[in-house]
Amino acid sequence: MTTVTSPSEKAKLPPTVKTPAIATMIQALLDQFGTLERYQKKYGEIFYSPKSSLYPPNVIFSNPKAIEQVFTADPSLFEIDQQSTAPVRVLLGDRSLVLLDGIEHKRQRKLLMPPFHGERMKSYGQTMVKVTKEVIAQWQVGQTICIRDYTQEISLQVILKTIFGLDEGQRYDRLKAILVDWLEIFNSPLTSFFLFFPALQKDLGVLTPWGKFLRQKRQIREILQSEGDRRRSNPDTLGEDILSLLIEARYEDGQPMSDGEIRDELMTMLFAGHETTASSLAWSFYWLHRLPEVGQKCQAELNSLAENAEFTDLVKLPYLSAVVSETLRLNPVVVFVGRQLKEPFELMGYQFKPGTSLFPSIYLTHQREDIYPEPKKFKPERFLEKQFTPYEFLPFGGGNRRCLGYAFALFEMKLVLATILSHVELELLDNRPLKSTRRGITFTPAGGVKMRVKALKN
Repeated sequence: MTTVTSPSEKAKLPPTVKTPAIATMIQALLDQFGTLERYQKKYGEIFYSPKSSLYPPNVIFSNPKAIEQVFTADPSLFEIDQQSTAPVRVLLGDRSLVLLDGIEHKRQRKLLMPPFHGERMKSYGQTMVKVTKEVIAQWQVGQTICIRDYTQEISLQVILKTIFGLDEGQRYDRLKAILVDWLEIFNSPLTSFFLFFPALQKDLGVLTPWGKFLRQKRQIREILQSEGDRRRSNPDTLGEDILSLLIEARYEDGQPMSDGEIRDELMTMLFAGHETTASSLAWSFYWLHRLPEVGQKCQAELNSLAENAEFTDLVKLPYLSAVVSETLRLNPVVVFVGRQLKEPFELMGYQFKPGTSLFPSIYLTHQREDIYPEPKKFKPERFLEKQFTPYEFLPFGGGNRRCLGYAFALFEMKLVLATILSHVELELLDNRPLKSTRRGITFTPAGGVKMRVKALKN
């Protein structure tokens, strides 16, 4: 519901954060979840930060009714906030779907949707299982592993094969090596500062973090461009991979996507499609082994399947699905969904002016005791006992900006978990409470979850 207020009328605002913006930013970069919890305890379920040089006025909230109001509002009321999305823009490029709004966003989203649904998901599933088996075939009994390294290896290979149709070969190896190196630049809270403070973004040469970042980003974009050019000039190389589909796709007016649009969408899929899934999978392995009863239930469900079960049977397993959902609830890889107002807006009885950023908090919503009793506990059963609304459970955002690849991510998580649990017995070495730590604009389990290969099955 929108409300028009006269310019002279003073807007009624929620409790206001008194901490200086720069201190808040530093606190959030070093301890995002703890900072959110402290602020909520102090200010309540909705709190406001005034405009600063770092970001526009913004409001953070976790009330499902308020989230529903924002997700179901007319999309034309919102626009992309240039300040708060700056770190994403630096990583992905201006033409990424996540940075478009209005007609442009709707038009491009419609074009990008088909590759992530329908029959193509079956071929993606075959790739996911095959890659997982090839990666874990390297493991030996007694070997100590950091599980996130391997979930990243699996998810990166899956993305390169499903998005680019690239398998072995020079182009594949080069892109993979540069990507891994590039993503490691901002792999800690301290190095993440470069993404959030423009003053640090100075190219002082290849040996400095920002200089290295810019050069590797340019190399990645050149590889993507040359791969697109190669496909266009030789139509025989077009296949069922997403790059080929984007090259062949046409808007309603018959126009193809521009080189810049394709390149930035590929950057988005490379980043969002493998970093986030890798971290979520690492958390799932942690919880399955940290809580033996959860792991045993999941294993028993997998064992109940016939030997010739298809992967389509695996993704329908209720307890496995509940484990994935509970992982995404308790350990979200992103903390906010953002909308910036173009018009006055009323929310929870408060009046907000144009230019205000609304931030439904995924993390705080998932921590609400009134929705999730004992929210700090990992309890997959809650997803078997109750169906949560899209405004109570929102790991992929919501409304017209819900993550386009959510079905792909869920599919991959279930298949990778099921494949590894069916072929390897693992032991958790990090058998202690683990925290989420910042990795650029996403979050991952601190230390990557150390495990030992206990036994090989089959």
